[in-house]
Order: sequence, then C-alpha cells, then structure tokens
Amino acid sequence: MDDHDSATDAAWVPDACTLPTAARPLRLAEFDRFFREAVRDVTRLSARHLRLRLTGSGQAEEAARDLTARESACCSFFTFDLSRSGPDALTLDIRVPAAHADVLDGLAAQARAAAAGR
Repeated sequence: MDDHDSATDAAWVPDACTLPTAARPLRLAEFDRFFREAVRDVTRLSARHLRLRLTGSGQAEEAARDLTARESACCSFFTFDLSRSGPDALTLDIRVPAAHADVLDGLAAQARAAAAGR
C-alpha cells in the first residue's frame, strides 16, 4: 500500500461540483483506484486537455465509462471522450473550459501519482 491519500488531495475539487461533500473522498478514492489499475500514460496536451492512455481491457473501458458518466453528472464542465483504436489501445481525453484548468491540473497530478504508485 502506498502513502498516497486521496482524501488529502481534495483541495482541487471545485466549488462547482455538486457531489455531496461527504461523498467526495469516496469518489477521489475511486479515481485513485482507476488510475492505478488502468492508466498506462498521462499526457497534458494543453492547459485544457488531458489524455490518459489506458489498458485495453474491457474492465478498464467499463470502469472508465461508469466513472466518467458519474463525474459528468456532478461536474458538468468536464468533457470526457473515450475511444478505442485497437484491442490494446484505449484513450480517455478529458477537457475543461479555461476557467477550470486548475481542476484539470489536480486531476492530472492525481493520475500521475496513482499510476506511479503501482
């Protein structure tokens, strides 16, 4: 087990998020688990665009679809695009408006830390 604690990283969660405060540490933990299990590479394409290269498994795709759908429901400023270009090539593009680039900074840092903690 690593000493990365997603509950302490909640500072980047924006006020615009409608997820109840008590549920936020659970969601952050879900993202940590997803990042540890599914993310192969994290690339920041611009201040407003993050690309995650994922394992190509069906389980990773299902987890990505579920998590991004629920996250879109509480933080509607996110745009998530999941695409597959081959059996082992699954990509999750995450975009935000300029006003929420700091939120993407936090998500990118969380993804890098969790993926590195494997």
